[in-house]
Amino acid sequence: MTITVKVKRLGAAAGLELPRYHSGLASGMDVRAAVADELTIAPGEIVMVPTGLAVAIPPGYEIQVRPRSGLAIKHGVTVVNAPGTIDADYRGEVKIGLVNLGPAPYTVKRGDRVAQLVVAPVVRADLLEVGDLPVTSRGDGGFGHTGV
Repeated sequence: MTITVKVKRLGAAAGLELPRYHSGLASGMDVRAAVADELTIAPGEIVMVPTGLAVAIPPGYEIQVRPRSGLAIKHGVTVVNAPGTIDADYRGEVKIGLVNLGPAPYTVKRGDRVAQLVVAPVVRADLLEVGDLPVTSRGDGGFGHTGV
């Protein structure tokens, strides 16, 4: 299934490749950094990386901002609020919140692929307040409840 997402290039994205899928079955489109100068992220530091892009997502969809696995595994640099969400009614610049969880500074250069964008359907829910919930075998067992 394919939908159309309208993309507006802002000044900072001039000359950069638009996000795209890098393989035939890829779920995410790699998005590039539209930084003017190199941006070094110190260990533990959180930064907002501009993309120079704004989008118009069709109603009923969102774009999820996810880490690039190689960046996260090799350098410890990941999306701080993974997955981030770009709502269908947002029209501002898409920015990527990155955090350096690695042991060394990491430098982002203009045009570097810094995250991936996944277009996903959104299901909205109506909440119904009740006095009791249906019983399940798990019950209120939380994190680690299976002992594994």
